[in-house]
Amino acid sequence: MKSILTVMLAAMLMLAQPALAESYPEFNFETRTVTLNSGYEMPVLGLGMFSLSDSEAENSTYWALKAGFRLIDTARIYGNEAAVGRGLRRAIDEGIVTREEVFITTKMWTSDFSNGDAAIDASLQRLGVDYIDLMILHHSQPHNDVDAYQAMERAVAAGKLRSIGLSNYYEPEDFDRVVNATTIRPALLQNETHPYHQSGEMKAHIAQYGTVLESWFPLGGRGNTRTLFNDPVIAGVAQAHGVSSAQVIIRWHLQAGNICIPGSSNEQHIIEDYDVWDFELTDEEMAQMEALERDERFADY
Repeated sequence: MKSILTVMLAAMLMLAQPALAESYPEFNFETRTVTLNSGYEMPVLGLGMFSLSDSEAENSTYWALKAGFRLIDTARIYGNEAAVGRGLRRAIDEGIVTREEVFITTKMWTSDFSNGDAAIDASLQRLGVDYIDLMILHHSQPHNDVDAYQAMERAVAAGKLRSIGLSNYYEPEDFDRVVNATTIRPALLQNETHPYHQSGEMKAHIAQYGTVLESWFPLGGRGNTRTLFNDPVIAGVAQAHGVSSAQVIIRWHLQAGNICIPGSSNEQHIIEDYDVWDFELTDEEMAQMEALERDERFADY
């Protein structure tokens, strides 16, 4: 029979270490959101700001919000956080959205990991917002990424950040290294993910924490989109539905449970990328897409 002390210690450990979720977060296609393990709802389709200039980022943010997007993904290293803030304010000033309706993600760059608290405040200032919906560490950096993650935990307690996560952690052991040294479970893991690199191992691994996968380079990335668009399977599915290859890939991500953030500075492409809600891939088509897995990344970072 267990002693009272043993029972009390077990209860204390359960409180200190939240039970694993053991399930992958489900997407709600009616609200077009997923509930993160932090308790906040996040749109499952957004626009990425990678490699966009200031003017492109401002316009693309504005066009995206006008088209229906409610998730904008940027990063300190992109150099366009301030431009995203301007695009957001344009949309708010015109009554297209309210701040509360828009989910803003940014990332802390590796050179800022040793001074994470200041980096968070700087991103808030550049974006011109009172809080950031999600901040993630941009890359694994074992010598000080735990310190940076702990800075984000402090910012959650201070109300500056609502959810936190990781990006570019491609090995379960590397992901767990941060999890085991910190308190708040990562709400999200953002890795390169597309039909040729479907991130199955990491997606299965992070499910135990209730962590959702988000795809960067969801269409293959600049310079590689045509490779995916012209793939016979993807092109065939697109023809069957009367949509573009880009729309098929985006729809596949969503049905597979991947938050998807295609990037574009073209207003018509932005509108097209959001127009993926009126068709659905069949089980057979999803299986055809899954069979494209090659474990082939297009980036080396």
